Parts: sequence; C-alpha cells; structure tokens
Amino acid sequence: MPDLELQLENVTPQLSFAISEGKVWLNEQRIMLFSQAALGKFRREVFDTIGLERAKPFFLRLGFQLGRLDGELARNSHDVTPLSKRFLIGPQLHALRGMVLPKLRDLTITDTPEDFVCDVEWHNSWEVGIVQAELPELSEPACWTLVGYATGYSTHFLGYEIYFEELECGSCGDDHCFAVGRHVSQCENPEQQRAYYQPDSVIAELNVLKDQVDQIDLHQETKEALTDIVGVSKPFKTALNMVTKAGDSKVSVLLLGETGVGKEVMARALHRFSDRSKKPFVAVNCAAIPQDLIESELFGVAKGAFTGASSTRPGKFERADGGTIFLDEVVELSARAQASLLRVLQEQELERLGDNTVRKIDVRVVAATNEDLASAVKEGRFRSDLFYRISAYPVRIPSLRERREDIPLFLDFFLKKYSREHGKPISGISDKSSDLLLAYDWPGNIRELENVIERAIILTEPNTSINLDMVLSPTIADTTVDAHELDRDGQLVKTADRAVLSGLADIAEHLIEQEISIEDIETAVLTRAMEKAGGKVSKAARLVGLTRPAFAYRLKKNQTSTPDTD
Repeated sequence: MPDLELQLENVTPQLSFAISEGKVWLNEQRIMLFSQAALGKFRREVFDTIGLERAKPFFLRLGFQLGRLDGELARNSHDVTPLSKRFLIGPQLHALRGMVLPKLRDLTITDTPEDFVCDVEWHNSWEVGIVQAELPELSEPACWTLVGYATGYSTHFLGYEIYFEELECGSCGDDHCFAVGRHVSQCENPEQQRAYYQPDSVIAELNVLKDQVDQIDLHQETKEALTDIVGVSKPFKTALNMVTKAGDSKVSVLLLGETGVGKEVMARALHRFSDRSKKPFVAVNCAAIPQDLIESELFGVAKGAFTGASSTRPGKFERADGGTIFLDEVVELSARAQASLLRVLQEQELERLGDNTVRKIDVRVVAATNEDLASAVKEGRFRSDLFYRISAYPVRIPSLRERREDIPLFLDFFLKKYSREHGKPISGISDKSSDLLLAYDWPGNIRELENVIERAIILTEPNTSINLDMVLSPTIADTTVDAHELDRDGQLVKTADRAVLSGLADIAEHLIEQEISIEDIETAVLTRAMEKAGGKVSKAARLVGLTRPAFAYRLKKNQTSTPDTD
C-alpha cells in the first residue's frame, strides 16, 4: 500500500503546556521532554550494568508502557472513522513524541485478529542516533523502545496480542529501519516475544528477598509498620510512635480524630505492638448498639435477666480477656454503661447483667471518639471520672488533609486492594486525577478516599487508567469543583465563593464611577496581599489566586517595593 500521510491536526489539540507549573500534558497524562544525548548516556549505563540480555527487554517494556497509554487514548477516542484510520493515531503520536517518523507500507485490520498486518518504515529514529554515539559495538537492530511502543499501542488499541519485530535498522547500516507487526499466533517464536514483556525474573527475585529482609527488620528491630498501616508523613509517624510506645504498658489509650482517619486501624496496631498480641482483639462500635442493650453486649447477661434473655452469655469484655477491647464512639455509652465501665477499669472485674457473680478480667481498653470529650463532660453527657480514667494517654490521629503526602501511598494501596477484590486489573490513575485527589480536602478522610477509589475501579474498564470522570463523584464534584474550577487544560484553579463574586459587580460599578484605573486597583490589591502575607510572595500569591511567578511579575510591573525572598 502507498505511504500514508501523517495528519497531526487530529492529535495536537490534546497536547497542552502549563509552563507556569512546569508541566506538559498529552490528554490526561503528564509528559516530559528529555535530551537525546542524556538518554543515550543512560542507555550506555543500563547496558553496562545489566548487559544486553536484560537491557533489551528493559527498553522494550519502557516503550510498551508509552504505547499502552497512547493505545488507551486512541481506543477511547469518540472518532467515528473506520478502525483502520483511527489506528493511525498511534503512528501520529509516535511522531508527535519526537521519537521517529513512521511511514506505513502495509496495514490490514479485519474482524479476524490473525489477519492483522502492519509493515512500517521508521525514519529518523532517535535510538539509531544514540546507539551510533554510545553503543557502536552493538551489531543487531536496536530500536527497542520503538518496537515496544508499537507493540503496546497495537495490543491495547485492538484488544488482542500484537508483537512487532525490527528486521532492518539504521544502527546496522541500513538506509532506514523496518519493522513488522503480527498477531501472536503468526509470530515465529511467540513465547520468546511474550517473555520480553514480562518483569525480569532476577529483579523480581531481588524484590522478594528485599521484602523478606524488610519484614525481618520491621518485626525484630523497629516495629514501625504493619501491612495495614500506610503513611510516611510526620503527623502520622508522630501518632504511630506514641502508639508503639504505649504497646507494652497497661495504660488505657484514648484515640482522638475525625471520622474516617483510621482509629480502629491504629487500635489494632497498638494491640499487635503489645505483649497481648496473641490474645483476642475485640472491636465494639458503641454508637451501633441500642442503649438498652449496650450493657449486656459489653458485660454479658444471665438467663432471665430481662425479657428475651433466654440464655446466659458472656459479653465483649469477657471475650477480650487477656487481650484488647476497642470502644469506638465511647461518648455514646449510656450512663449505666459508663458506670460499669469505670468499675472495670478501676477494679478489673465485672458482673453480668442479672447476675451477682463477680468475674475478674484482664483487658486493655482502647477508646476512641471524634467528639470533644471535655465538652461532653461539661454538658453532662459523659462522666468526668471516666473521662480522666480513659484519657490518661491520649493520641490524636491526624486527618488526611494534614498528611497529604500520604495520599499517593493510599492510592497505590487501595488500587491494588480493590483491583484484586473485584478481579479487575487497572493500569493506574491519570496524573490529573491524582492532582484532583491531592487538592481535595477529604472531610470523610481515609474512608472517603477508599470509597472513591473502589467506585472508580468499578466504573473503569479493565486494563485502563482511572481518569477524571471516574474520580469525580457527586461529593467531590460538589465540594471541590464548586470551589476549584477546571481550566481548559483540566487544571484546578481556585476561585472565589460565588456569593462573594456576585457582590463584586457593585464594587466594580463604584470603581468605574470614581474613574479608578485598573493599574491602581491591581497595585492596591498586590500591595495589600503582601502586607497580609508578611512579605512572603508565595503566600501573597495564594491569597489572590495567582502563581508565584505571575504575582512576582505583576509586582515588578507595577513598580512596588521588592519583596522578601521565600
């Protein structure tokens, strides 16, 4: 077939530059511009470090991941043109990325996967240049990322296995590079092709060994993490450190924090860090138990103690004997239950409801609440003596907005968890979706983030990335996008409250009547922002909704005083 002209006008509108933020976007994926010379030095180092046999699959997989993302872009395009023409988005993007100029010799796409044919010439390959400069000893076709890209793009665009092989290469003295793509069933050595795109077995083995060493270190030396503990931020580590230090003591612990911050997870960590870890851990949600049943649930009941008590049974405290009991929302306990709990804490004994037998118990109490217990004491809803007893060792669990650096860790944790639970492999999450989730304040904390990710995975097609539409739940849309509009490139831009904006018309009318110039208004606003920010440019810029460079430029333009550097 004749060479196909590459028409890039169908692709370039999806490429955008946010220079003030140091970002370049292709659709929803952030891309970077790298020097060919620097990448050549990098390939030389990789080649020298792991050798040809492992370097080639390494770069094939790099190209495959780039092609996979572009394959998703093309597949999700709303273009109604025939599949064979929409397939050309891949070669167009290959050229747009500056990697190569593709010229198709033959392209056949039918309803039968085995009929797929793609023969392509590659001109001006970036890899030929770096091989000639850095790896002149290489004597085989070396456009590995180009091959990987074509394989990843075709496989994800069409939905079945396609593998490309380079038959001619400029690095071997040929006039141009030439590659052929075929369905896996038409490949001479399909198992070898598949093996190229699998993780390196040596690397996987090293990772397994490293994980084993890490687990030994964590268990025997530091005890600073558990499989269900996620977080590296300073506020979180401070709370975790307090929990670990209280582990082997008998002191009652009060966990404070907003709903959804992970108080039960921290209570379980406290139990595991303690010398009671081999004994039961019993969790009780005090708010979920009716007031007239709370005592029998906690302390047990004797047969006939009340209507419906048809048998004698132990309560939660007896079941936790020797271990730990976690009382969530402890402020919801009834007055009688509070009195009984105080006795258990003071005397280490209890009586079942309707029974006179005193039973000795040894239970570590961990209580939690999202309310201010001191205020509850003043209001008469909580006993002061019980308050002082359970608050001997308070630990505040930070909210998610106070530990934003932990959000990427939670994203990875929940993506793996729910991908596995729902049996749906997910490629990841788009960079703009991540930016949105990092900007959101998460009033529901970790529990809300977990629900958002699970919902997004359910909505996302297998083997694709989670995009903005999937994470923009009604809650996030109402609370985030109302306060942060998306610009034409999908970036979050903070705006003023709509009620405030509505009053600006009157202010504008007054300024116009007074014939005050735009320059004077801008100067006054910038100067006042600097005063309120204490001379800090970054803070002042945030106050008026500008980036730091834009704010500094406007200051200089209006010939205001030079600000302090921050």
